[in-house]
Amino acid sequence: MTNDMPAPLLSPILKHLRELHREISAVTDGEVATYIPELAKADPRWFGICVVTTNGGVYEIGDARQEFTIQSISKPFVYGLALEDHGRADVLAKVGVEPTGDAFNSISLDPVTGRPRNPMINAGAIASTGLIEGLTPQVRLRRILEMFAHYAGRELAVDAAVYASESATGHCNRAIGQARRARPHPPAHQNPAPRKPQPRALPQAAEGQPRDRAAGLTPKARENRRGGNFCNPEGPT
Repeated sequence: MTNDMPAPLLSPILKHLRELHREISAVTDGEVATYIPELAKADPRWFGICVVTTNGGVYEIGDARQEFTIQSISKPFVYGLALEDHGRADVLAKVGVEPTGDAFNSISLDPVTGRPRNPMINAGAIASTGLIEGLTPQVRLRRILEMFAHYAGRELAVDAAVYASESATGHCNRAIGQARRARPHPPAHQNPAPRKPQPRALPQAAEGQPRDRAAGLTPKARENRRGGNFCNPEGPT
């Protein structure tokens, strides 16, 4: 008895990815990012493609397993977490949703309200991060990291070398923070319904369900959440 089983057919998706990878690998134009010194150490030959289908199929080719810092990819996820914490109206009062045509790290604030114009520029991302709920900065950071881990399917860590490099050279981001501090709230006439500041009520735990006091959220709620002037010219956002 012989095994005459036919060889498995190559997925047309993987076949196309191989052809695409072979074609684009020959492109050597451009340069690695240098506005953060640590990023300049990246090997420009790294190139991988990964496609995940809606039914869970994963197709990868090249350096798809090479770890990298997600940088601005983090912005929509942090913005989503802020929306979960506060709702659309409250977040919209602090961060706009209008395109700017400016670089991602421009100091782009609305001249009337002082709001960043959208959450995808650094000014908006900084404001979005400041809206994340938590009793301490450590809790807020932990919630953000847990959210990333949920979407990635594994734990993600802060790259200490890149963090130190960004911290040492992030003068533009600090300038954005100072500009926001100078105008932390919209003028009174811009608020739809001025009201006195009130402490934010924490979500109530369901009967028989323990509260995660450190995060100010029940374990179930935490599980449900698992979401102008140029400093450096880049593409518009």
